[in-house]
Amino acid sequence: MDNLLNMQMNQALAATQSRGQTAPDISGVRTEEQARAVAEEFEGFFIGQMLEAMFKGVGENNPLSGGSGENAFRGLLHEEYAKVMAESGGIGLSDKLTAEILRLQQE
Repeated sequence: MDNLLNMQMNQALAATQSRGQTAPDISGVRTEEQARAVAEEFEGFFIGQMLEAMFKGVGENNPLSGGSGENAFRGLLHEEYAKVMAESGGIGLSDKLTAEILRLQQE
């Protein structure tokens, strides 16, 4: 299971770097609260990526769509949805990430 998690984390980090985004910085994390905040931030980013893929192509040729205005702000809406979802428990990823961040800090 750890190998699968490591592979998925490496793929997620590579994907963010290829888009010019950076992974959360865990070098300054010293407490569990800081680790939890970084883990929730990453989970929010991950959920945002899932929402973006899920809504791709939905409602684009709809007479009630928001047109170019909707397209301009759709990414922000997905980010906000993801942030709220992560803060309210998310998909359980932040618990595992918090534990992993704390484990890495001990090494």
